Amino acid sequence: MHRESLAPNGGMLFVFDEAATHCMWMKNTLIPLSVAFVEANGTIINIADMQPHSEQPHCASAPALFALEMTRGWFAQRGVKAGMKLGGLERLAPRR
Repeated sequence: MHRESLAPNGGMLFVFDEAATHCMWMKNTLIPLSVAFVEANGTIINIADMQPHSEQPHCASAPALFALEMTRGWFAQRGVKAGMKLGGLERLAPRR
């Protein structure tokens, strides 16, 4: 929250305690973002574009363990879509 910018390839990774249909919103967020909800194995579930200062929830369409927020359009500009897999997240998953 309260961020005024992100580095060109910078983002924010949220690691949840458990996989669930987590939701994100943009209250007190100053820049437009896109969020990718991601399974524990790194598969992107869905991507949503979010508007600054909005309390509209954007939710995972299936249980997600991660959410990756990037500047709005970042995923689309690179052809990153639901069903693709992100590497390196397995080591960040909470141990049970």
